[in-house]
This record gives sequence, C-alpha cells and structure tokens, in this order.
Amino acid sequence: MNNALKKLDTGTLIACCLAVAAAQLCITVPSPINGEIQAAFGASGSQVAWVTSAFILPTAILELNFGVVGDLFGRKRLLVLGGFVLALGELLNATSQNVTMLWVGQALAGIGAAALFPSSLAVIAAATPEEKSRAKAVSIWALSISLASAVGPLSSGVLATVADFRWAFVPPVVLGLAVGVTCWILVTDSKAPKGRALDWPGQITVAIGLTALLWGIIEGGDRGWSSPAIVGALALAAVALAGFVIAERRAASPMFNLGLLKIPSFAAAAVVALTGMFGFIGTAYCVSIRLGAVMHLSALRAGMPFVILQLIPLLLAPVLSRMLTRVEPRFLLMGGLLPMAAGQFWIAALPVTTTSLAAFIGPVLLLGVGFICVVSSLTSAAVNAVPIEMTGMASGATSLVREFGQGLGPAVISTIAMSLASSALAGKLTGADAGMEAAAGPLAVVNAGSDSARAAAQTALGHGMAIGVVICGCASLAGALVTLLLVRRNTARAAVGAQDDTAVQAASA
Repeated sequence: MNNALKKLDTGTLIACCLAVAAAQLCITVPSPINGEIQAAFGASGSQVAWVTSAFILPTAILELNFGVVGDLFGRKRLLVLGGFVLALGELLNATSQNVTMLWVGQALAGIGAAALFPSSLAVIAAATPEEKSRAKAVSIWALSISLASAVGPLSSGVLATVADFRWAFVPPVVLGLAVGVTCWILVTDSKAPKGRALDWPGQITVAIGLTALLWGIIEGGDRGWSSPAIVGALALAAVALAGFVIAERRAASPMFNLGLLKIPSFAAAAVVALTGMFGFIGTAYCVSIRLGAVMHLSALRAGMPFVILQLIPLLLAPVLSRMLTRVEPRFLLMGGLLPMAAGQFWIAALPVTTTSLAAFIGPVLLLGVGFICVVSSLTSAAVNAVPIEMTGMASGATSLVREFGQGLGPAVISTIAMSLASSALAGKLTGADAGMEAAAGPLAVVNAGSDSARAAAQTALGHGMAIGVVICGCASLAGALVTLLLVRRNTARAAVGAQDDTAVQAASA
C-alpha cells in the first residue's frame, strides 16, 4: 500500500470510493437515454430536464443536513442507509410506466445520494489529518467520480440499445445494494458530535428556497416568466433563502457556519463548484438531447462522447495526487476551467447535424480533462481551507453547491434552448405542425412533424442549444476569474467558532 495511505484504512477508502461512484453514476445514467425517455413518455423539454433535476434537487437540499446527521450519529450508518435508499429509488426507475413515476424514483435515489456524497468525503477527511495523505485519498475519491461518470453513460447506452431503456437503471440498483453491504462491513466509523445539532429552521428554509428556485427556472420557459405561478415561486425562493441566512445566524448549532464564507479559498471553491458544474452538466444535457432526441442516434452512439469525456482523464490519475500537493489550487482550478470553456465553445460551433464521433473527440477531451482537475482541486481546496473539526460541514456545503450547480445546468440551459428554438420557429410552421409546437414544444415537432417542419425544428433547436452551450462556457470562464482573484495557497487552518463567525480568519493572504 502506498505510504501516503497508511494512515487511512484501505477498506474504508474502497467503500467510500464505491459509495461516491454509485451516487455519481446515477447522475450520468440518463444522459444517453434522454431521447428514449422523451419518445416513450411524450415528454417536453422541461419534463426531460426534470429527470436529472429530480435526482439532483434532493441531493443538494439534504447534503448539509446529512453532514450534520453523520457528525452526530456516525457516518457509517449514513453510508449504509444511503446505499439502500439509492437502490430502492433506482428500482422504481427500472419499473417506471410514466415520466411522473420516473421523477419519483429519481428523487428517492437522490436522497440516497445525498447521504453518500458528503459522508464518504467526511470519512476520508477525518481519517487523514495529514495534508499529503489526505490529498492522495481525495484524489482517489475524485477519480472514482470520474470513472463512474464514464461507466454510467456506457452501461446505459449499451443496455438501452439492446433492450428497453429502463434496463439502464438496473446496474445502479445492484451497485446501491453493494454500497450498503460494503460500507457496513468495511468502513471505520467516525463522527464529530461536539457542538453539532439538527438545524430544522435552516433545513426547512433551504429546502423550500432551492426547490422553489429550481421549479421556477425549469417551468418558466413553458409557463411564461410573467405568469403568477413563476413569479410566486421565484419570490418564495428569495424569501426562503433570506430566511435560511437569518436562521443560520441565529442558530446555536447551524447546519452551515456562515463564517466559513470569509475564508477566500473556501468561498471561491463554492463559487467554482456552482459555475463549473452548471456549465459541465448543462453542456452534457445539450449534447445528449442533440444527439438523441434531435438527431435520433441510438443510445449507445449518443453515449459515446460521455464515455470519452471521462475515460481519457483517467490517464491523469498517476500525477493528480502529486499535483494536488505541489501545485497551488488556483492553478489547478484554472487549468481545469479554461479547457472546459474551450471545449464548450468548440461544441457550440459544431453544426447541429454533426453526428460523427470524431468531431466530438477534441472538445470532449478538453471537457474531461477540465472536469477531473476541477473536481479534485476544488474539493481539496475547500476541505483543506477549514479547521479539521468542520470538514463534515465544509464537505456537505461544497457538495450542496456542486450538486445544485448540476441541477441548475439542465434546468437553465433547457429553458434557454427551448425558448430560443420556439422563437426561431415562430411563423415558420402552419396547421398541425404549428399546433404541435404550441402544445408540446419544438422537440415534439422534430420527432413527429412533417418533413419540412422537422428540418425547421432541427435548425431552431441547434441554434438554441448552441447559445446554451456558449452560456456554459461563459460560466466556466467566470469560475476561472473567481479562482484567479480569490484562491491562494492554503496556510495554517484557522479556528472557527460555532457561535461567533467573526472569529473566522482568512486561510490565505
């Protein structure tokens, strides 16, 4: 065993990596089969976006509180429970008969993932107080995310090509069960109950705020941004999130110590987690819809760019942990965000009719290299920037913004792409085609309209998705700018008082 890992039990590391891999795989499984889901259930663009968001929303909402639960009652129990709940949700997906049932299964699986993401990282961080060994372990943990992101679309693409698309959810069922059993047997438990308590006002307000925000964004394109329901949802989100800030300031034991945001490296890592994952998953959503629902490629062919996206960066594994200890976090983050932006602008420039895998190799390589660098370095920057006793809170907060960024990606980009496509089609369709577009959107036209209407819808969707991917690239550039301005080399950990966030000291000059 590598000397850097001698302080961390090998079984614990294996179980934690399996746990986070299961959670991440479930995020990527729908990517190649969005077209099949849309066709099987007659789903609109926003309904397809909810397939991913229904998983990510509960993951984002519950991660902070699950971080507290793990600190109080032990992270091992949470890992075991999370694996079994994830398996149950994926079983519902595998037997779904309509898109609503699929949403329910995704939401249940997302609850399981919410327990797995922060708990697995917190177990590793608590077991590796020495920075070098922690960097090695975190790099392996992040590598598990990358590997799962490659296996997910490959397995779902193959299974959906040779059988019904629902079979794509069977491997996650098996993997979730394996996580529950493996964590029960192998994980060395850890907890940090001192000063921690469940924060129900904070949990309720953040749950309402994030749910209302995501619902308003996804449904705004279909219902109209001035509709009372959308205005009300966005107003509720603003009030609830403001309430969350107030609740955390007043709580004796907050689920998130707002003082952590005064640490520049931690605050920047949170921003990068949001913008970077927003751009990454938003781009993946556009590519999957474009190749599957618009160009009607098989699930396997539609999934191949995602396989390449994650398999090639695995070549960085031998040097990644060394880079985490020798290279400043801001250089690693920027070294990931800038290639991601370049890949996104490259994809946006490809004509919508481009279906050749060769045409996607260049941009997806840039995205893949960027993804593994960003995930590894932002996690390391966030966890290393805070006191050791607050790693559970920090990992939960980082996971929350990362997962919410992934939820925002398809939500925002779907709304923008479909709205622009509908505007581009305005006045170009007549008769039944026009009625179909008004009732079900441009995706319905590209699948069931007349030949001329399909061609027009294809062009319109290509335009909308290109603009969406450009926005994803701009998000990556924004993350790079924040990194340049705020992230510095970590110094000694500052002591953070649970009740006096003014005691938090900046972790960098």
